[in-house]
Amino acid sequence: MELAGQILIAMPGMADPRFDRSVILICAHSGEGAMGLIVNKPAEDLTFPDLLQKLAIHRAREGRDIRVHMGGPVDRGRGFVLHSSDWQAGKATLKVPGGYGMTATLDILEALAKGGGPERAFLALGYSGWGPGQIESEIARNDWLTAAVPEGLVFGAEDRSKWGDALKAMGIDPLSLSAAAGRA
Repeated sequence: MELAGQILIAMPGMADPRFDRSVILICAHSGEGAMGLIVNKPAEDLTFPDLLQKLAIHRAREGRDIRVHMGGPVDRGRGFVLHSSDWQAGKATLKVPGGYGMTATLDILEALAKGGGPERAFLALGYSGWGPGQIESEIARNDWLTAAVPEGLVFGAEDRSKWGDALKAMGIDPLSLSAAAGRA
């Protein structure tokens, strides 16, 4: 099962409240585990200009203002910019299947602050991570649905509608989901 470039959609029975109604883009997946970013949980108390100020990065008048999200519960003090593949910082940019890149260096923040950088981007604080076989076990336990990324979901949709939009793209009515799992 290859999950990089796919999304995970939290099922209603998700036991961990940090992932309730989460949509996660899986950025890396191997035998060593998986890493992804929650794409539908905006940071409540931090804006991009505030973050630039805290990092002492000057924001030009033409500087961009991108959304800040909570990427997951792991390493919440670290930022990851998920962006379109039109920009890269050499080896510092992880190519994510589906036309995405992920960069965690200051140069992308500086480029965005000057009005440059990738066409589409958002900043995620922290990430979602799984050890070897963990995500596969959670999928088998019915914690997550996996799907291809619907067009426009990651950067375009309103954050609060992404969970329902992802399910609808799979042909699933969110109201029809049950928190109980079973096998026929």
